[in-house]
Parts: sequence; C-alpha cells; structure tokens
Amino acid sequence: MKEIVESYFRDRSLVNHQIASFDDCITARDGRLSRMERIVRNIRIGTDEKPDDGNGGIIKLDVIDQEIYVRIKNIVLDTPVVKEANGAQHAATPVECRLRKLTYQSPILMDCTIYKDGVALPAEKRITIGNMPIMVRSERCNVHPRHVFKAANIGTKENLILEPHKSQDDSDRYSNLLKKAGEDPLDPGGYFIINGTERALISVEDLAPNRVTVELNTRYTKNTEVAKIFSQKDGVRKPLTVEKRRDGMLLAKISTVGTTAIPVVLLMRALGISQDQEIFRAIAGPHETFKFIVANINEVNDQEEYGQSKDQESAMEWLQKKFAAGQQREFREARVQQLLDRELLPHLGDNEDARMKKAIYLGRIVRQVLEMAITDRKPNDKDHYANKRVRLAGDLMEDLFRVSMNQLARDLKYQLERHHNRKRDLKISSCLRPDVLTSKIMHALATGNWVGGRSGVSQLLDRTTFLSALSHMRRVTSPLVRSQPHFEARDLHPTQWGRLCPNETPEGQNCGLVKNAAQMIDVSEDVPVEDVKLQLKEMDVFMPEDWSDGSRIHVDGDIFGLHKRPKSLVNQFKNARRRGRIRPEVSIRHDVENKDIFINTDKGRILRPLLVIDGGTLKVNNEILDKISSRELEFKDLVSRGFVEWIDADEEEDQFIASRPFILPQLSPKSGLPISQAKMKWLNIGEDRATTAKISVEIKLPSGDIIEEMHEFPLTWSKENDEGGYELNMDYTHLEIDPQLILGVCASLIPYPEHNSTPRVTGGTAMVKQSLGLPSSNYMLRPDTRLHVLHYPQNSLVGTRAMETTNFLRRPGGQNYVVAVMSHHGYNMQDAVIMNKASVERGLGRSTFLRTYNSERRRYPGGQFEEIEVPGTGLVEVKGLRTPQAYSHLEADGLSMPEVELSGGEVIVGKTSPPRFLEETGTGGFLQAHERRESSMLIRHGEKGYVSNVFVTESLESGRLIRSVVRTNKIPEVGDKFASRHGQKGVIGRLVPPEDMPFTRDGVVPDLIINPHAIPSRMTVAHVMEMIGGKVGSMEGRFIDGTAFVGEKESSLREGLVHNGFHHSGRETMYNGETGEIYPVDIFVGVIYYQKLHHMVSGKIHARSRGRVQILTRQPTEGRARQGGLRFGEMERDCLIAHGASMVIKDRLLDESDGIEMFVCGQSGHIAWYDPKKRTYVSPIHGEGAEVYKVQTSYAFKLLLDEMKSLGVAMRLKLEDRK
Repeated sequence: MKEIVESYFRDRSLVNHQIASFDDCITARDGRLSRMERIVRNIRIGTDEKPDDGNGGIIKLDVIDQEIYVRIKNIVLDTPVVKEANGAQHAATPVECRLRKLTYQSPILMDCTIYKDGVALPAEKRITIGNMPIMVRSERCNVHPRHVFKAANIGTKENLILEPHKSQDDSDRYSNLLKKAGEDPLDPGGYFIINGTERALISVEDLAPNRVTVELNTRYTKNTEVAKIFSQKDGVRKPLTVEKRRDGMLLAKISTVGTTAIPVVLLMRALGISQDQEIFRAIAGPHETFKFIVANINEVNDQEEYGQSKDQESAMEWLQKKFAAGQQREFREARVQQLLDRELLPHLGDNEDARMKKAIYLGRIVRQVLEMAITDRKPNDKDHYANKRVRLAGDLMEDLFRVSMNQLARDLKYQLERHHNRKRDLKISSCLRPDVLTSKIMHALATGNWVGGRSGVSQLLDRTTFLSALSHMRRVTSPLVRSQPHFEARDLHPTQWGRLCPNETPEGQNCGLVKNAAQMIDVSEDVPVEDVKLQLKEMDVFMPEDWSDGSRIHVDGDIFGLHKRPKSLVNQFKNARRRGRIRPEVSIRHDVENKDIFINTDKGRILRPLLVIDGGTLKVNNEILDKISSRELEFKDLVSRGFVEWIDADEEEDQFIASRPFILPQLSPKSGLPISQAKMKWLNIGEDRATTAKISVEIKLPSGDIIEEMHEFPLTWSKENDEGGYELNMDYTHLEIDPQLILGVCASLIPYPEHNSTPRVTGGTAMVKQSLGLPSSNYMLRPDTRLHVLHYPQNSLVGTRAMETTNFLRRPGGQNYVVAVMSHHGYNMQDAVIMNKASVERGLGRSTFLRTYNSERRRYPGGQFEEIEVPGTGLVEVKGLRTPQAYSHLEADGLSMPEVELSGGEVIVGKTSPPRFLEETGTGGFLQAHERRESSMLIRHGEKGYVSNVFVTESLESGRLIRSVVRTNKIPEVGDKFASRHGQKGVIGRLVPPEDMPFTRDGVVPDLIINPHAIPSRMTVAHVMEMIGGKVGSMEGRFIDGTAFVGEKESSLREGLVHNGFHHSGRETMYNGETGEIYPVDIFVGVIYYQKLHHMVSGKIHARSRGRVQILTRQPTEGRARQGGLRFGEMERDCLIAHGASMVIKDRLLDESDGIEMFVCGQSGHIAWYDPKKRTYVSPIHGEGAEVYKVQTSYAFKLLLDEMKSLGVAMRLKLEDRK
C-alpha cells in the first residue's frame, strides 16, 4: 500500500496538523467565523449582556452622564510586514527576520464603533490593535504557495496560486521560488520566528472536556466513588463532581462557586424535575440502585438540613441560603440563576431552556456512580486516548489571544473613560494601545510561560539535524508533574497504537510523559455541531418525553435525542460519512451495554487512517492504486469516496482491524527460496468476496537469474470452513495501511527495529536527534547560534520506506562505515571504538561547526550610544584599550576580515561604549563626551576558527547589527562520540594508522572496530542484520529495505552473502596489521550506517589551575564558558577523607579555592585589623596592643561573619592552640 502512503505525504507535510490548527484559528472556513473572530464577538466588558454574534463584542463605559459603549468585530490578519523605524513598510520573509532579529508577524486589524445613548458614531474601520506572530508555511505566511511570488521579490501576482501537491511543474516552480526567497524547499514550517529565533509550540495532552469519568477517591480510609466532568464552552471550563458518600448520600460540588456540597436530588428539583417518580426514572439503572435512589429522595424530603425540599421553589430557596446568604432577594435569585445556567454543565446550554436536559444528564452521571459502587465495574481509564485531547498550536494561540484580547479591551475601556472625563473627543485610534496585546503575546512566545500558569509551551526549535526539528514539532507533552511516579500515565497504552510512537520518548524523568506522534496521523479540528445534528434529525433521532425507551444520542457530551434502532443508526451514519455527507473527522461509537451512542465532533482527537473492509471486501483495488500513482486521485479523494476512514480512539473500540492482509512466508512454498516483500505484487486486491490473495513474486535463483512465481495465501479476514476451504469473516471492518506506520519519524528510520530490545530502539531514536548531517540547505543564510554540518553525508545502504516520506534521503545524517567486531589491545573496551586514521584523513566523520556572534550599536538614555569601530583610532580616550596587534585583523569599520583565523579571547568586532557608571569617568560625577570604554566582542574561551560570514544589517531598536559567523572544522579525535541507529553509542578510544589496522583477505581495512560484548548483552540483533545487509548492498549496488515488519528477510540477506562469495554468517578471515598473522578466529565484518553525534571532546575539554574568581565569594567561577574551576564536590571530598589525605583536602578546598588570612583578638574573639601608620594590631574592644592572632580561614566564612554583623549580630571566635 505504499502508493497510499506516498499520496498522503505528497499532499501534506509531517507538521501539517500544527499548520492546519493555526490556520483554523486565524482564518474563517466554510462560511463560519474564525476562532479569533468568535473570541472578539464574545467579549463582554462592563456588562452581562448575552453574546450576540451579529453585533460583535461590547465594551461598556462606566460614566454617569451618558450611556456609552463600543462594538468590536471583523478581525482580520494582514500579511506579514516589517515596519522600519522611519515608518516604511515592506513584506516580511522568514530569512530577513532571522537575519535582523525581528519577529515574523502580521498586524491585526479590527472594526470599532462607538455608541452614545444608542446613536452610532462614524465607524472606525481596520484599526491596528496589535501584532500576531505568524507560523512559517501557514496560509498567512509569505512563503505559502499563494504568496511566494511576493516573498521571492518578483512582483505581486495575486491571481496566480501554485498547487505543488497536484502537479510536478508547480512543485518544481515552488521549490525554485523558495530558493530565491532564501528558504529551504524541504523545510516543513510549523514554527514561529520570535526576535530572530525559531520557536516551536509543543502540543499539550489534556483531559477531554464534556466527558464523564468515574473513579475511586482514595483520599479517605474507605474509598468513595466519584464522577468528574469538565464542562467546557467557549474555552472556559467548569468542573462538576458527583460523589457517593459512605452513608449512601449523593452530593454534587461545583468548584467554581464554592466548596458547598449540594444533594443531587435537590439540584435536580431546582433544575425543574419536581416529581419523585421523574427523578427516580432519570437515575434508575440496575435493580440494586433503586434503594439508594429512594433513600436519597427521602433524605431530601424529610431532613430539615436540606429544607425538606419537595418542590422546585423550596429547592431554590435552599440554594439561595447556601450560596447568597444575607443578600437581598433579587441578588440571591440572580446568584442561583447564574449557578444553574452558567456554572452547572454550561456545554448543555446557558439558559433556562437547557435546565431539563441538565437534570437528565445529571441523572446519567449519578447512575454511573451507583453502578460502579454496586457492581464490579472498574473505574474509567483516564489514560485511554478517547479521554484525551491534544492541544495544538492553534488551540494554544487561541487561549493566549483570548486572555490578551480581554486585557486589551479592559485597557481600552479605561482609556476611553479617561478621555471622556477630560472632555476629549472619543476616538478608538487615539485611545487604543496596540502594545498591550502585542507584548502579552510576544512575552508568552519568547519565554514559554503560557496563560494558565503552564511553562515550557514555547521552546527553541532543535536544529541539530533535519530530523530533530521534525521530531520537535511532532512532540506531545503531558501536564503531569515530572517528579512524581505516575506509572500508569507513563505506560504505553493500547489506544496509542498508530497514534503515538511506542519507542520515541526520552529517558529519565520525562520518560512516557513526553511522547511523539506516529507518522500518519491527523488531529481533528472543530466541525459545526449543527450540521451533524441536522443529519441526525434526518435519521429519525427525536427528543422524547420518556428517555428510557431507546438509545440516547450524545453529541460532544450533549444529550441530543433518542433512537429506537441504534445499530441501524450507526450504519446509516457511517455510510453518510463515507459518501461525504458528514465530515470524515466526526466519529461515532455505540455503547451497547449502557444504551448510548457517542458522536464526537470536537477538536484535539488524534485520528489515524485505515482501509475500509465492507461486507468482507476491501474497497481499495488495483485500479484505484494506479490512479493514485498517476496523481489522478489524491489521498483526500480516498477519504471522501469511503476507501479510507479516519478513526479516533473512541470509535476504534467498535472496530475489528486486520494488522496485515495476509501472512507472507519467508521462503517460497514452491522453490524454497527467499521471498522479498518489495518484489511482490498483489494481483486481486479489492476483488469482490475474495477469500485468498493471489500473489506474483519475483524470485532470485542462486545463478542470479530471476523467475516469477504465482502463489495464493488466505486473507486475514477469511476463516477455514468445515469443508477445508475458506469463507469470509464478516467481523472485520478495517485493514492497516502499513504496519510500520505505528512508529514515529525517528523510530521509522531504524532498520529492523522489531529485532532489537525496546530500550535500544528508544536509545536509537534519541541518537538520531543528536546526529550531525545537513540540517537545512540554506545554512549559509542562517545566523543560528550553534550549527553543525557534516561534510560528506551519505544515504544509508540499509534503509526504510520512511526515509522517502521524511525526506531523510535528501537531508541525510550519517555515513556508511566498514565495521569489524573484535577487540583490539583493549582500546575498545566497554563502549569505546577504534577508528582508522586513514579514513579520517579521507574525510570520514568530518564536520563544520558554525557559531554566530552578535554585536549591536545600542542607544542609551541621554543621547549616549555604542560605536562599532576599531577602538583607539578616534580622538576619544578609551579605557581598557588592548595592544594594536589585537586589532590588526579588523578593517576600518571595526569588523574582522573574512577568512581570518581567530582563537579564544581575540576580538571579532571592535566596539566602544559610554562609561557604565559615573565613577568610571573620574570627573567627580560629570560626564565628559570624550571618555569611552572598550567593549569589543571576543571569541569564546576555548574556541577557535575562521570568520566565515559577516552580515551587516539593522535591527529595529538599536540601529546597526553585526552578525559574524565563525567556522570551525571538527575532525574526529579521541573522545568524540559516534553511534549506530540501534543505540550502540561509543567514543573513540584510539585512532590507528591504516598499516596497523586488521585487514581482510581482499585487503579491506575497516573504518571502525567495535567491541564484541556490545552486541549480545544489549540484544541488538538488528545491528548485526544491518551489517550483513550493508555488505550485500555494497556488493550488489542496491538499496536494502529494512523497513519494520516488512523488510528484506534474513534468509535473503544470507543468500546474498553466499552469492557474492562470502560466508553466510558474515564472518571473514582477517589478518593482524601489526604482525601479518591470521587471526585464529573469523571476524564479523559488515557495512553499517554510523552517526557522528554533536558531543565532541573539543567542545567539552576543560582544565585550569588558577584563574577567574567570583567577586562576592572569591571562589573560582563555575562553567567552561566562564573559564571556571573544576568542581571538587562532596563525593570527591569523601574519597579523600576515606584515604586519609587531609592535606590534599586542605589544599583543594582552602588554599587553592578561597583561603584568606585574618586577624582575631584573642581576648574578645572579635575580628581585629592592622594599622599600618602605628604599625600595630587593633582590636575593636581592647584597642591597640591587644593580643591578636593570625588565622587562616575561607573567605566564605569571613563573608558569613560580615553578613551577621550587618544584622547586628557580633560573632565571637574562640581560639585554641593547634594540637
């Protein structure tokens, strides 16, 4: 089914779900308002008026003499622009924003109208209310196919829209235009550019709103049953808890109005069910629940504690006493009305008409609690993915915009009131402050601190390699606290199959809480509920008087109606969806046991595509696959015609899915030779009521000739009948498109992962993200702080099908090495590896490290500014000037010449600044213009390289901006880290000359030698298989398919070795390069794809004797970047204590750290000092000539004494003779 997979990735990128979510947030679709527009129209400041979409949001001023309010609506995002300091504007491009440290953003425009005493003033159209950062490659982006002509600077051709996924010509043209605009054609987008840095929004996993979950409350000694629901409407959540106490009393709590528990029966009465019989019917479940319901009704009827509430009026009075005691009657009534309409289950409605529905829904919640208390029913599984929703970039930006827009509206109200009170004309343009909205949004994106107190939502995009950036944008994180065990939440759940990668998760405290999406997933967007409800009405769903007669229909948690024939309805609904009458992301599930049908149309459900089996026949056939290959059909056509269905975790509970169409044997039943999945063709795919698959296979004979064989294998959805033949199993509903699609983008690149131990595959996915390769083709235009580029990246000989869809073949991250598995003089003990020095000299494993240094011409208050120049060349006196040789490589403008070699501490950009403090001027507090200080940009300590690029541009605030890129060649050396894709990581233990390396009979010298103990203990069988596959691929000049579950089989690889003259085991006779002797055992040699990781010894090596110290404590500074000392910690100290090396401890922790000599008065114990004029020691108590002793102590101790003195506490030191 590779045609379907190729078609899917032709239409969309791997971060399409993030881009689609952002587009859905900012643009209007299908005649509906955009999410941003809905937020604006729901704004109510200074009034409780109910939302009215037609007129827009309302801001009412608190003024005495007039009734003044503002209507706001019609929000529009303009195209991304750069507004210069002089007011000029031009279209922004991502490459310009990266270079100039700008934010890639669009102005937000809105229409406002002021009403005075009901009379509208002239409307103010398209007022700029702030800026919104734009996601790269979204519909509003200037490098989107609709706008790329503008970005490529070849005129504005608004009428010409490219469709790269439909035609190869458009695809090539779009690619060329992107190159002209300075962008990488393979860059998927899906991130923001904030102040010149790329930031990704990490998807957040959240509990699904409007779903009832029943669980055990273990807070008390005896467990109690609790039902919880988070009722959500317009982005606001209102929790409701229903608990069965130990005495059988059923109580509800609405946490947003207080902690008071309300009897459920009383609450149902207040909602309008006054008759005991109706309450009983609304709750009634199994017979065992009857006594609890009757007991609760009697309790509320009889007990004075509950006001003996037997009707709606008395129930309302009880609520008024509890929630508005001591207030006036009107206020009490309004308070209870608000509780019932807006605080209690608002998703069912926020007016009086919805109260009966709320009472029925409450009865259903109570029934679930009672059923769990009485029967052996288990609590709801919170980790089931039907109970989870994923909040994507659009949802997160929606939350941020809602809070920011409300803040702007309140600020506008305040400013308008001020203007009115000062008798000024009211104009929105003069009162509105756009910075209020912009700064709130920018701060959240720049820091990651989101509304609602969540942190780490926005993260700096990992650009180590192309795959690491892709993986970062497909990450899904859980809000749970990392320090707690949360074993169940961390576990792999069956419902994550095909939705989340089972392997790609970090090790350590984030394990299982940070997950990554599987390859072929989508995340649902909001579908208009009205459209679905209209279809349901046509299918005879009705609102009954008696809810017990039939199956209840729930649409997004709202009880919509009843249907007498639920199975018929489900079939009707699915058929309508397959015909395109209902949107494909709408799901339906039939809960037969509880007589419920759940229909979900909400956003945030992870969907996965499956092939439809209808009546025992696969709907896709060879004709359809041919049309997909020729681009006559797209993937969305398969969905709209019912060949493929998007299924969420809830609907999957009702489906019976075949994992593969048939089982293909490793060896041909006819010839006994290996069968390759890649050389197989399924001839009768989609044949009506077929029970067997007719297969055509190309078989390679030992002579090298290829023959074609025909086979028949039983289909997975057929079963053996009594006569020995096969008949269809009608239970099957769907077929997996490809089994390897359960893996994420990183795990899918690992060949033969099913042969490895799982932790090794998890480790392998982490290594892929740390490997060096080609992160992007425009790296020469990217001023990234750190950037690694591998010199000669190669495609791997053994690969997977996912390498094509993830574009790994065009942005590779490794090289093919000849590897021998043997020990060599102990230099490759443990995880160390030995590398061939000649291979390194030929260019193996070489990379370039690019670091960008930024220097700005800042302006200071008072007209002071920094100047980028060669310090000391002007008439101004400069303090801290270096020697003339230090500036010899700078040109007249203060910038270093390209291709100059620089090392740590040398000047790369010359700069002078005004004095930092008045004391620096030396003029007693008067600034003089001709005094400046040296503040040049220096190369980091411990680094060296060549000046590769110098970008001279301007930022918006500071004027001149210099971005100098320094290039360092990284040649493999002892200590550098390398890893295979199977989690076999190791550092170079020795570089051996080629003449000393072992060699094979053919004269092949391995590039790398690894330890034999690395393989069996870690059970990385795929590592061995890849070595064999690489050997066969290099001999035959072909790509070996190692795709998970369907790759070329081991038997085929062994045949290939034998055919090419090797032993089938992969072992060879090898000779000792030092002595020329044959090794007594055969050595396993093969070709495998190795990755160079960014952990290089040149970036970590650190040593120092004496150097910089901290000003406050006088202890050595910390960290390699600050030329810090090597930390001598508690464990090192304990080791020396165990050895009795006391003088070494004294030397390390005192003499070489912060030792100081001070004087102590022997009589009073206070610190004394030496008076040089009188040449005597002085005690603060006993004066001159006191008995003073010299004491050696740490400066940290002296600092403690000084701090205690500042608090008014005089510490006294007691001296004793040294023993």
